[in-house]
Amino acid sequence: MGKYYYLVAGLPKLALEDNKLSYTVADFKEDIYPALTVADKKLVSLFFLQYDNANVLKLLKDKEAAIDGRGVFSAEELNEYILRLKEGDRIENSMFPAYLSTFISEYFTNPVEENFLLENRLAALYYAYAMECKNKFVSSWFAFNLTVNNILVALAARKYKMELSSVIVGDTEVCEALRTSNARDFGLTGEVDCMEQLMKISEISELVEREKKIDQLRWNWMEEATFFDYFTIERLFVFLLQLDMVERWMVLDKEKGNLLFRNIIATLKDEVQIPAEFKK
Repeated sequence: MGKYYYLVAGLPKLALEDNKLSYTVADFKEDIYPALTVADKKLVSLFFLQYDNANVLKLLKDKEAAIDGRGVFSAEELNEYILRLKEGDRIENSMFPAYLSTFISEYFTNPVEENFLLENRLAALYYAYAMECKNKFVSSWFAFNLTVNNILVALAARKYKMELSSVIVGDTEVCEALRTSNARDFGLTGEVDCMEQLMKISEISELVEREKKIDQLRWNWMEEATFFDYFTIERLFVFLLQLDMVERWMVLDKEKGNLLFRNIIATLKDEVQIPAEFKK
């Protein structure tokens, strides 16, 4: 029996097609997160830090901005760390993730170049930080997700004749291939198992259908990767990822999806940017 038998056994069964939820990401953070060991809390915080990333970007522009409460840090804590880093202080990594300290320090010391996306820089630092974690599944999940996101963005950028180097996030071998290869598949068919699937998905014109296929690919990958994990922290992490997906789909209807698609195309044509919604 795994150490989290009772926690996992009490969780509802999820499916990507669910249109009702009796449980939310916020519930998980309130009910289950406090019950984890210190080491496992640190691991699961890698998921919640995505909200802190968005919160930091907001607070750098407006320290009074409303933030997402699902993050690890409160607005007061984030504003304190931002101020300290602005003044040149050093914050212990045990108190605040090193990648966020690096990003905030860079924000105040390096002038932002034209067409430079702060979101991309923060995402690159975040993924590099998460992929260094010692849990094999969690590290692999972030690597897989980064690869999927980058390939889809690269295929879209190529289609709309954008400069690829400006939209690829990270410094992995896959990132390098996406930035430099002229091959139809960027030379990645033998390197990335789902390359053909991603190329087919990218050709789907209806945004909602395409996004659903992408999430189904992610869902299937994590289920396969944790097939033999029953009452472990990996199973709890998967539940959290899947819960996040289901929540997102419950608020994304077809009309919103089509509007989002039109906005994405307009942005791709007019600017060297990829909206956050598209990078997801």
